[in-house]
Amino acid sequence: MIKRPQNTTATRIMSLDDLAKLADYSLMDSLSCDPDARPSGRDHAPRQVFSGHYVPVTPTPIENPEYVAHSFSLFRELGFADNLAQSDDFVRIFSGDLSLAPAPIRPVGWACGYALSIMGTEYIQQCPFQTGNGYGDGRAVSVLEAFINGQRWEMQLKGGGRTPYCRGGDGRAVLRSSVREFLAQEHMHALGVPTSRSLSLYVSKTEKVSRPWYSEGSRARDPDTMVAEPVAITTRVAPSFIRVGQLELFGRRARKNEHPQALDELEQIVQHLIDREYAADIDHSLPMHQKVLVLAQEFRTRLTSLVANWIRVGYCQGNFNSDNCAAGGFTLDYGPFGFCDAFNPRFQPWTGGGDHYSFLNQPVAAEANFHMFCVALKPLLADHPDCLQALDEINEGFAGVMQAEMEKMWAEKLGLNSFDPALFRELAVLMMQTPVDYTMFFRELSALPGDIGPLQKSFYKSAAYAANREDLDERWSAWLTRWRALVGIESSATGTSGRSGEEVSMRMKRVNPKYSLREWLVVPAYQQAARANYGLLRELQEVMTQPYAEQSWRIEDKYYQLKPLELFGVGGASHYSCSS
Repeated sequence: MIKRPQNTTATRIMSLDDLAKLADYSLMDSLSCDPDARPSGRDHAPRQVFSGHYVPVTPTPIENPEYVAHSFSLFRELGFADNLAQSDDFVRIFSGDLSLAPAPIRPVGWACGYALSIMGTEYIQQCPFQTGNGYGDGRAVSVLEAFINGQRWEMQLKGGGRTPYCRGGDGRAVLRSSVREFLAQEHMHALGVPTSRSLSLYVSKTEKVSRPWYSEGSRARDPDTMVAEPVAITTRVAPSFIRVGQLELFGRRARKNEHPQALDELEQIVQHLIDREYAADIDHSLPMHQKVLVLAQEFRTRLTSLVANWIRVGYCQGNFNSDNCAAGGFTLDYGPFGFCDAFNPRFQPWTGGGDHYSFLNQPVAAEANFHMFCVALKPLLADHPDCLQALDEINEGFAGVMQAEMEKMWAEKLGLNSFDPALFRELAVLMMQTPVDYTMFFRELSALPGDIGPLQKSFYKSAAYAANREDLDERWSAWLTRWRALVGIESSATGTSGRSGEEVSMRMKRVNPKYSLREWLVVPAYQQAARANYGLLRELQEVMTQPYAEQSWRIEDKYYQLKPLELFGVGGASHYSCSS
């Protein structure tokens, strides 16, 4: 069991020395190091890692780092002074240089291996050795664990250079993808969706790398040019970064008895996950086989709630492999993600993702990841057939729990006391046929319109809508009438009295955001940032961390808008490769 530091009183962190006093390395101190690792951390070439939970790695600093942004809300939660983000020693560490870190911060970080499964099928082809022993944190290097104000946080550099898991890559992230991840994590937190967080973002003033990307205005499906882009490091923060794929790696090794410590290593990583993410939910005195069952139930609850929340806010993960599924039940790895503009159940921002990871298929993808989570745990239950059966029942119950979460979510978005399947089916058809902007439609509906006039603000004036406008408007009016009756709000026309309209509207606005981090809004922000102009990025940060608020008229005119029709189908604004 991980021992928690005794001092849990609120701390004000004014300097890096203050932060150093809170360092507490639970993963490196309680789990197994790769026996072939170099203690110095100078371990940057791709190689196989056969055992152990982590590899010590020194991050590779970016050249001439410059401050871009930090999360004001996370700094406030952690007790960090805002000016810390631009102090020389803080910039040095969180742009990759640990060499001068004050003790007890260590001069070496760590990277972890994990396995990959896609929709419930195990893969090893992505490993350059075709064994599965070379797949893991290829450019993510954790540099610190700290126990701050009663909570453990792990801080990980995205783009921190090569590790043994880099598969031949350069270990870098570019400013474009770093801006997207920095903004998205804090936006999702503000939306009330469990997520890793953004601490800081630094860019190199001199170092660039080449990446395939889209030429201006390109409608190509895949990138059609090579672009030299500034490298950057964003620091993401979470209670842990343990992934379902990580458990799978150790579960596979235990199942195949790949080495004498394989089963022990699986038990150790599962116990570590419980200590880091589920300590408040699982009694430490229980034997391991019982802990496993409670863990599966708790993770199922978190994962189903998470995916329902994704759909509530219009978010599509894009690449929801098991290695991109946090075992703590929060959003992780903002690569080819996107937020819906025009509603489409098959919305998929990533060109390599396919329908299996599309918007309304995310519950099915989550079920596949949960199945692999359960498969990974099974070696720990080999001597307990009754527990194996119980685990199978928990696994088989996923779809029902997921469906209940989805129906609850749709009812809340629509202001209903209970889900109405017929009303929802008709709405989904109308939203696609019109089509409508997903975020704007539900926000306008939250104002409880008496006719379809306000809803039309969310309608994309497509050729299909123009050709069928009269019929569509009649169907929208009929749907709205049925919806108002089911909501039960007061109706002056009939003289009947139901629920308070003001109360219903307020409840709906708490789950239907006004502002959403659309890709077409992010593109100019990272383009300007590449020219060292961070004004638009910082404005977006401020707007998107207040997504439910009625902001100024200037902000509404700029950000509460339909996506321009000419941007549909444009590479980088409507779809993108996984290149970052």
